[in-house]
Amino acid sequence: MNSQFHYDTISEAINKLRVQGFVLDFGIENSNFVIDSKLYDPKEIEIVDLYRYEGDSDPADESSVFALIAPGGLKGILVAGYGPNANEELGEMIKLLHFKYRT
Repeated sequence: MNSQFHYDTISEAINKLRVQGFVLDFGIENSNFVIDSKLYDPKEIEIVDLYRYEGDSDPADESSVFALIAPGGLKGILVAGYGPNANEELGEMIKLLHFKYRT
């Protein structure tokens, strides 16, 4: 996946993605992604873009911002910690996601 942009902060990435139509917030529930109480199997979700941030001095600041698309074209964002703060269930779910390459 070739990211077209780099944002200095997580909040900047989120704000720019919101402008691009990624207005929903993805969550996780019972090994599924959830938007507005509707569950989606991880295999149904596509990653459109990914931004990874490493804490300069604190490994607890390591996070990834995912721009995701669910069936029906629903566009949203998922922010996930990695490293020492990683959610193991989410890590396994992310492995099942498809990458949608921008052209």
